[in-house]
Amino acid sequence: MREATMVDPNDESVKPWYRQFWFWFVFSPLIYIVIMCSVTVTIALKGADDVIIDNYYKEGRMINQALDQDKRASELGLSGDLRFDLTTGDVILKIANAPVDETLMPSELLLMMGHPVKAAKDQMIKLKNISPGYYRGELLEKPEYSWYLTLYPINDIANRNAAPWTLSGDVNFQLGDTTQLTPRVKN
Repeated sequence: MREATMVDPNDESVKPWYRQFWFWFVFSPLIYIVIMCSVTVTIALKGADDVIIDNYYKEGRMINQALDQDKRASELGLSGDLRFDLTTGDVILKIANAPVDETLMPSELLLMMGHPVKAAKDQMIKLKNISPGYYRGELLEKPEYSWYLTLYPINDIANRNAAPWTLSGDVNFQLGDTTQLTPRVKN
């Protein structure tokens, strides 16, 4: 006959693995490290810096193209006075020495407002001709602090390399709501 054995409920060898002291003593620091690494990687990926450029060759070619566009604007004598009405959201542009040629001065211009840190905040504003040399558009959202501005005589940013000229500038909305757009290259 088999003898009945009594099991001691306090006996460590009988408890399941997740109730063992030594399991938690050994694996708790490892579990903590895995969780903290996951949190750190998540923060690093979501807060990645938008300023870093990973395709230097392509950017270098685009800089050369932009220099040619700036040189063309300088040859034409173009400059622009840009005013932002932060109350109504209007953007008014007056182009000095605007050529009559519609290929150089179309009925729509594209103003690219580049945020210096967050690319997700960039704005593309279409400016429509309201009278000779004057254009009007509307802000997508109220800007704050500093912005980089580039004006293209196109209506789609994908065609920016085909633009005959560009004007550039920057604005700091803490100092004022007007700025001047000029070619980066002077004759």
